[in-house]
Amino acid sequence: MKAQSQNSDRISALPQDTIEKILTLMPLRHAIRTSILSKKWRYCWTRIPELVFDDNLVNLSSRSGNKELDKYKLVNAIFHILLLHRAPISELCINIANVGIDNEIDKIIVHLSWSKNIKKFILEITSIGEYYKLPCSFFSFQGLEHLDLSFCKIEFPLMFNGFNMLKSLVFNEVKMTAKVLIKFLTNCPLLEEFTLTPHAQTCFTETTFVELFKCLPSIQVLEISRLCIKHLAGSIPRKLPISLPHLRIVVLSVCLLGLSAVLCVISSSPNLEKNELEICDHQRRCSALITFKIIQAYSGINLHHLKEMEITCFRDLFTWMEFVKLVMAKSPVLKKARVELDTSVSVDPENKMLRGLLLLPFPRALPAAKFIIERP
Repeated sequence: MKAQSQNSDRISALPQDTIEKILTLMPLRHAIRTSILSKKWRYCWTRIPELVFDDNLVNLSSRSGNKELDKYKLVNAIFHILLLHRAPISELCINIANVGIDNEIDKIIVHLSWSKNIKKFILEITSIGEYYKLPCSFFSFQGLEHLDLSFCKIEFPLMFNGFNMLKSLVFNEVKMTAKVLIKFLTNCPLLEEFTLTPHAQTCFTETTFVELFKCLPSIQVLEISRLCIKHLAGSIPRKLPISLPHLRIVVLSVCLLGLSAVLCVISSSPNLEKNELEICDHQRRCSALITFKIIQAYSGINLHHLKEMEITCFRDLFTWMEFVKLVMAKSPVLKKARVELDTSVSVDPENKMLRGLLLLPFPRALPAAKFIIERP
C-alpha cells in the first residue's frame, strides 16, 4: 500500500526546483493553497523566486464598495507573504487598481530595496486621476535587468547613478518631462529594449528627439506610441548623429507630419529588419510638395536588411504611399509590406489606391516582395 501511495503522488516526488517552477506558473493565491496538500508541500511556495501581487490575491469586496476592507485584506496578505517568504526574489510584479495603498507600496519597496537579487520589477498602480510617486528607495534596485512602470511619476534623488544592468525598459504613462527621460536613459548604458507610451508631459522637441537616440547606443527593439514632436518644421536631421547598428525592430505611432522623424530613424539603423508604423492625428496633413521634398531627401537610403514593414490606420494616400514606394525600392530582401486601412477609408479611395498601384507600378528592389492592402 505504501509503494502504491508513493506511485500515485508522482508530483510530490519531483525535484524541489521543478516543483518551484510549477508553482511559479500558477497564480500566487493558488500556489499558497498547495500548503494544505501535505507536509512536503507546506512551505514549497515560500521558495518561489517570482511574486505577483495583484487584485486576485484575495477576494475583494469591490461590489459592496467597502474599499477600506479591500485595502486591509490586500495589504495584510502581501505583508504576510513577504514575512513567510524564505528565498531570494528575482522577479516582483505589483499590479493593483483603485485600492489606494500607495503608502504600503512604499513600505514594500523599502523592505525589498536592500536585495540585489531582484532582476525584474513590474509596477502598475492605477488610481483614477492619480500617479504613484516612486520612493527614493526604488532607486536602490541596482541589480535590475527588466523594469516595467505604468502610471507612475519619477523624481530622481540627488545621488542617482542609474541602473547599470538594465536591458529592458517599459514606460507606460510615466509622468516625466523629455529631459528627465533622457537623464534616466543616459544612466542605462546596456539598454537593449525600450517601450514608451509617453505621458502628456513627455513631449519632444527636435533637439530632445535627437538626444533620445544618443542615449540608446545598444538598443535592439524600440517601440514608441504617440510620438509627439513640438515645433516640427523640417529641422529633424536627415540622419542621427550616431548610428544605431544594433536596432532590429522599430515600432512607432506617429502623426502625418512625423514622416521625416521616421525616415531619420530608419536611415540611421543599418541593420533594421522590421518596421511597424501606426498613423495617428489625421488632422495634420503634409502637402504634396513637402512630402515630395522629404522623400527626395532620402532617395539615397539603403535598407539592406529590412524584411518586413507594416503600416496601420493608413488614410492619407499620397504621403504614406510615397513612403511605401521608397521603402520597397530600397529594400532588396523585403519579404512583405502590409498596409491596414483606417476604418474611415471608404471603398472609393481604396479602389483608387488599388488602381493606382496596378496602372502605375512602382520600382521594387525585390519584385517578388508581397504588397498587401487590408481592412482592419
